[in-house]
Amino acid sequence: MIITPYTTQSEEGKKRRSRLVERFQLADSSCREVVGEILETIRERGDGALLEYCRKYDSADMTPDQLQVTEAELLAAYSQVDADLMQSLQLAKERITTFHEREMEQSWIITREDGSITGRLVRPVASAGLYVPGGQGGKTPLVSSVLMNGIPAAIAGVGRRVMVTPPNAEGKVHPALLVAAQEIGIREIYKIGSAWAIAALAYGTQTIHAVDVIVGPGNQYVTEAKRQVAGRVGIDMIAGPSEVLIVADHTAKPAFIAADMLAQAEHDPQALAILLTTSSDVADRTVGELESQLRLLSREDIARRSLTDRGTILVCASLDEAMEIANDIAVEHLELMVTDPFSWLPVIRHAGAIFLGDYSPEACGDYVAGPNHVLPTMGTARISSALGVETFLKKSSVISCSRRAFLADAGHIQTLANLEGLTAHARSVSVRLDEQK
Repeated sequence: MIITPYTTQSEEGKKRRSRLVERFQLADSSCREVVGEILETIRERGDGALLEYCRKYDSADMTPDQLQVTEAELLAAYSQVDADLMQSLQLAKERITTFHEREMEQSWIITREDGSITGRLVRPVASAGLYVPGGQGGKTPLVSSVLMNGIPAAIAGVGRRVMVTPPNAEGKVHPALLVAAQEIGIREIYKIGSAWAIAALAYGTQTIHAVDVIVGPGNQYVTEAKRQVAGRVGIDMIAGPSEVLIVADHTAKPAFIAADMLAQAEHDPQALAILLTTSSDVADRTVGELESQLRLLSREDIARRSLTDRGTILVCASLDEAMEIANDIAVEHLELMVTDPFSWLPVIRHAGAIFLGDYSPEACGDYVAGPNHVLPTMGTARISSALGVETFLKKSSVISCSRRAFLADAGHIQTLANLEGLTAHARSVSVRLDEQK
């Protein structure tokens, strides 16, 4: 048995419910000092340190002229991918583009009757670094991350998009990643990964110019590096292991539930999969499905460890209780396998992405549905959102006061400035008033 279902009315069930929120919000800080040293080393020594890390952890024979993917490698990549992949890439690209185009913000202006003009000017950042994980030493290229990172940046109007991804042992990048990047207009690609890639993007090296924003998922070293450089550069979010929470009633299909829990569990031993159901029968049958479906997975060991260490099944007294727990957890992926899931949508306050109905598995959102799959984890869906076009935008306020408006407001400005003890602020008004005399 992988997971024992507990009722929230039992003592053990009550304990597990109380631990759920803390469990989901537990961040890994064990690599903080190591990452800090890596960042400082790259900042001081640049390319030389990059090569040392790359040779030690990724490709032993990496040379300085191999750090950047060449035009020849980009061209050759197309001959190494098949037509089926190209078709799937195009579909995903179209869906993601269509969705994110709706996110684009517009500049706006307000003109008052007294002639003053105020507004907001929306502009893209000049450059963005896009981190794409290597995926089992390059054997499982995460092409979806290329699209999810790069397309919103393009829609925002970012002029320079830089992709970094760790090379395999031969110093190569999987051709599927290179093709996906080119299909969305990215050609500046570097063969670097982990915390040293984040350092290079944040501080720059002799070869790689620094960027303004860094986005994309990665392991705990990537996440910690982003946390430490945040402020010097913009970042999308501090992300932890992947999470799914499924709310199910008596109509839900245990085979579907188990499959979706395993889809998260196979990511990482630290991944989190939770089922909240109102049906003891559904809970018991899901456990059986988990056992039988585990044997079909290429990553059975990873998924089994994840479920054994971190998986949870709770039988709730009602759907209202289940939704209350879901809101407390503020999970990355929330699936509603219940009768009329749309009727419960207004109840959901905190979730990275919400999947409604039996035929909306989280995998749809990972690839072709359209919304971004880079989502807040560890309870941060309470305060943050998915990566989107706005991640790459900045806003400038616009203020133009007419003479008439200035004269009308002058007294109020001076009153507030003098109250705050900022006499120079007040004088910047009075000097203009004196000119009117």
